[in-house]
Amino acid sequence: MNPLHAFWTFPAIIAASMMIAWAAECGQFYISQGLALAVLAWVQTLPEFAVEATIALEAAKNPAQVHLITANFTGSLRLFVGLGWPMVYFVALFFSRGKLYSKTHGFWTIHMEDAQCVTVLSLLPALVYFVVIYLKGTLTLWDGVSLILIYGVYLYTLSRLPAQDAEAIEDLGRLPRALMKLEKTRSYAGIFFLFLAGALILWFVAHPFLKSMLALAVTLGFSQFVFVQWVAPFLSEFPEKLSAFHWARQVTKAPMALTNFVSSSINQWTILVATVPFIYSYGVGHPAVVIFDEHQKIEILLTIIQSYLGFLFLVSMDFSFVEAIGLFMLWIIQFLIPEIRVPITWVYGAWASYETLRLAMNFKEKNAFHVFKVIARDHLFKRS
Repeated sequence: MNPLHAFWTFPAIIAASMMIAWAAECGQFYISQGLALAVLAWVQTLPEFAVEATIALEAAKNPAQVHLITANFTGSLRLFVGLGWPMVYFVALFFSRGKLYSKTHGFWTIHMEDAQCVTVLSLLPALVYFVVIYLKGTLTLWDGVSLILIYGVYLYTLSRLPAQDAEAIEDLGRLPRALMKLEKTRSYAGIFFLFLAGALILWFVAHPFLKSMLALAVTLGFSQFVFVQWVAPFLSEFPEKLSAFHWARQVTKAPMALTNFVSSSINQWTILVATVPFIYSYGVGHPAVVIFDEHQKIEILLTIIQSYLGFLFLVSMDFSFVEAIGLFMLWIIQFLIPEIRVPITWVYGAWASYETLRLAMNFKEKNAFHVFKVIARDHLFKRS
């Protein structure tokens, strides 16, 4: 594939990302924002699913390629937390034109909305189950089924939440606001068109976009492992980054941008990984088990602890400068110096242990668990 194809695929990816982002913005007034973002995450991660499926099939034919399975999804997940979340914070901070620090309020902070606690807390079951996968060192068909069930419970919980209040329509951008002011049937049709058109463009353009950018990466001399762990996921996650940037620069929608990334993370921890043993077994020709070596287990453990640390930051329903810069610096160090993954894992672990202890000691303060308790009472277990 010619790298020059990026000149037409790149604008197409931008257009598709904006269309499905607008559809999600409108959709939150008919279904819960969390469910709208979960659907959005499905579409946005289609390129990543395609990459992971290709790697799993190739690994089934060539066992020497099995290590690339973990390289791709761990790299993708670490990019979300280490690059995506900080990007949202710093973009929102820049466009807010506010001070980074004030004596009265401390560091500038993104405050999550109450309903977003469901997405934040839903990250935990996936991480806990992945600890089991890490300990046994294998990925089986039963693991795939279990991860699908975890994701199913997540979607069901989101479906029970209310849609956004109609008053918030005035906060939308020009195009989605105009769409929401149409007669209801036309509004539905417009949202469906935006979502479908964006999804189709993404589906047909994602492959040539990836191929053209990957050809450029090879030309620049990236190694296969770096290419699979960082370059391919960065490119396949491009739609998420575009929509997140779009919302982060509006400042008030920065929590929505963060939730978009968290929802995509849940998607990949569950559904994306769940497909691997099925595709791998299909390639082998019979039910098979993906076995992780020690290097792969280190990659998985590092990714679990990084995501757990990110989870602990968001449990407070806030995201501040120290947390954003900390996640970014730890990610950029491991990116630039890959051989220090083990020491970096210990740093993540120490920080996560401190945050866990701090959460336990200050548990009575507002956090996602308390907010979820109220939401569960009002919406999940409410009697008709």
